[in-house]
Amino acid sequence: MQIEHKTTVLAPPSVLFHIYEDVSNWHVWDPDTKRAFLDGPLQVGARGKLTPTKGNTVPMRVTEVTRDRSFTVESKIPLFRMLFEHELTPTNGGTEVVHRVTLSGPLLIILGRMLGKQIDSGLPVTLKKLKQLAEARSAA
Repeated sequence: MQIEHKTTVLAPPSVLFHIYEDVSNWHVWDPDTKRAFLDGPLQVGARGKLTPTKGNTVPMRVTEVTRDRSFTVESKIPLFRMLFEHELTPTNGGTEVVHRVTLSGPLLIILGRMLGKQIDSGLPVTLKKLKQLAEARSAA
């Protein structure tokens, strides 16, 4: 199951990537995140944990990073995997931002509908808050 939402932000990719790198403040722009941390910088192999506002803390591992372009975080629990992809594409005067979540594993049958609905309604709110924060920082 894959859920994707996108928006255009009037800020360069570097501003957005800087916001992404500040993992301990993801909760500022992502209302579905209560707390997040990594054991180091946002780079491939970094590990940490994410506590959603609804649900249990899950481990996370950074699986892909291309500075100012993209990063991917994977969270696995037994029989279930969540992949969170973040893509930044420069546009004329801004950045197209894509957030994509892929849910997979045997527990998808049980967790998919509930989590899918929650993610699908939450991503637009997250992107709106990220847009507001990045545009405010870019204007400063």
